[in-house]
Amino acid sequence: MDQGTFYEICGWVASISLILGYLPQAIQTIRTRNTDGIALPTFLMMAVGGICFMLQGILHKPEVLWALFITNFVTTACSIVIFAIKIYNDYIKKK
Repeated sequence: MDQGTFYEICGWVASISLILGYLPQAIQTIRTRNTDGIALPTFLMMAVGGICFMLQGILHKPEVLWALFITNFVTTACSIVIFAIKIYNDYIKKK
């Protein structure tokens, strides 16, 4: 196995692992709408970091780093939804 293939395999294993590790918590938070234990700045920074990693993956030359892009697309989308639920719970619902 050459180094490029090994690099690709590691990227996809990391991508799948991160998504499978993150999704159950995100799904539970979205289903229950319980954001009491969630820090607002954390999910804001996770969304910003995910967007930057998506840009890095899509703008990488000579080829797109799809594993990096897809992983961060999924986690950023979840982070944005959870951030919105947190804003709703903490500021809109309590009024």
